[in-house]
Amino acid sequence: MKRVSIDPITRLEGHGKIDIFLDAQGEVANAYLQVPELRGFERFCVGRLAEDMPNLTARICGVCPEAHHMAATKALDDLFRVEPPVTAKKLRELLYSIFYATDHTTHFYALGGPDFVVGPEAPAAERNILGVIRKVGLDIGAKVIKMRRDGHHLIEMMGGRAVHPNWGLPGGVSRGIDGEQRKEIERLGREAVEFAKFSIGLFDDVVLGNSDYVEMIKSDTFVHRTYNMGTVDENNHVNFYDGMVRVVGPDGREHARYAARDYLNYVAEHVEPWSYLKFPFLKKVGWRGFVDGEDSGVYKATPLSRLNVAEGMATPLAQREYERLFDTLGGKPVHHTLATHWARLVELLYAAERWVELATDLEILGDAYRVLPTETPTEGIGCVEAPRGTLTHHYKTDERGVLTHVNLIVGTTNNYAPINMSIAKAAKGLIRGGSEIREGLLNKIEMAFRAYDPCMACATHSLPGSMPLIVNLRRPDGEMIRTLQRDG
Repeated sequence: MKRVSIDPITRLEGHGKIDIFLDAQGEVANAYLQVPELRGFERFCVGRLAEDMPNLTARICGVCPEAHHMAATKALDDLFRVEPPVTAKKLRELLYSIFYATDHTTHFYALGGPDFVVGPEAPAAERNILGVIRKVGLDIGAKVIKMRRDGHHLIEMMGGRAVHPNWGLPGGVSRGIDGEQRKEIERLGREAVEFAKFSIGLFDDVVLGNSDYVEMIKSDTFVHRTYNMGTVDENNHVNFYDGMVRVVGPDGREHARYAARDYLNYVAEHVEPWSYLKFPFLKKVGWRGFVDGEDSGVYKATPLSRLNVAEGMATPLAQREYERLFDTLGGKPVHHTLATHWARLVELLYAAERWVELATDLEILGDAYRVLPTETPTEGIGCVEAPRGTLTHHYKTDERGVLTHVNLIVGTTNNYAPINMSIAKAAKGLIRGGSEIREGLLNKIEMAFRAYDPCMACATHSLPGSMPLIVNLRRPDGEMIRTLQRDG
């Protein structure tokens, strides 16, 4: 059996490779996304003080540290059984909305967008943010850079650091904001709304205006009918910071709705020996392997999933785009993987609108932004919607608050099974017996995982076997004598 490897895969956070196996006729037998890195945060956090977790877990990743910081902070609220005051909750959601808008901007323009703006078969050296700027112009490039700069500036102003906040505490946050800061946050938020509207317009022109791209999005090569997961508020509208986790089936009917504390009643984790990522699945459906459909417990937790599980958006402009997306793609639920890029831009607009709503809410100026905990800690669970999916932090401690157990189900971990399924289906649809395997074709297979915006560093927590090892033996002159290899 012939093996075709894409190693390393590109434009994602972390490291990974795709192995495609061809049979004697040149047809794809199967394909796998392997993640050869192990971070192991769940193990080495044990023995640390629980209060360290918002700052410690933020170091898992430099792309989405705010997500881990917020999930950890909410887990501490639950662990110490303390309810943050209204000002703290609104400040937290404000910072989180700013982070969301910044993060979605990064993915669309730097990671996923080049495949559409520059073209999926363009030379690899051009499929990047510089290629995007070259194609659309320096003015647009300046807009993107400004959006990211503004977001990180505000995160640093509120959270203490531009990349790894040191702000969240059990029962609230460590500092509030003043009137002048509020005005700046509002001003930049209104500019972010305009940027989000511009980005959707760009998507309309570059992607929806190209019949080849629309055909690719709608093609069966990039379709998987799975369950969907996301967090919703009391009106079943998308909410990133708080709410109930809702799961709908491939037909759109509600399968489950639960509070974060009850996640173990609904989600279990499967392990395969060839990867350091775990495979979560719906416990009440069961693990049936890498297959989709109502009888398979595989689910997605992506921007498109959040729109699929929700009954609308909580802000007016995002609601209009939400309706247009589903009207264009034939109604709910939408199972077209590449449509996730469009859903991400709808969320970008919602995050910017919510940013302005909170920035104009004068309760964020309150002095009561923390309640001191008084209870003895035992167990706590916190959940937010990370840009890449539902993020759950689960801690257990002794009476001193020292961690005895840590479990993290990260956004990308939720999606690891469907990512593998998407890669295999794309490979089978694009590689036919006897066809030439060009670099551009392999990039289209990579597009199947880029829609998920995976963050491998966040997700690698399972140690299924021994660590992989390659040892090269060379003579003094550099000539290779022998290679010894141990696959994990």
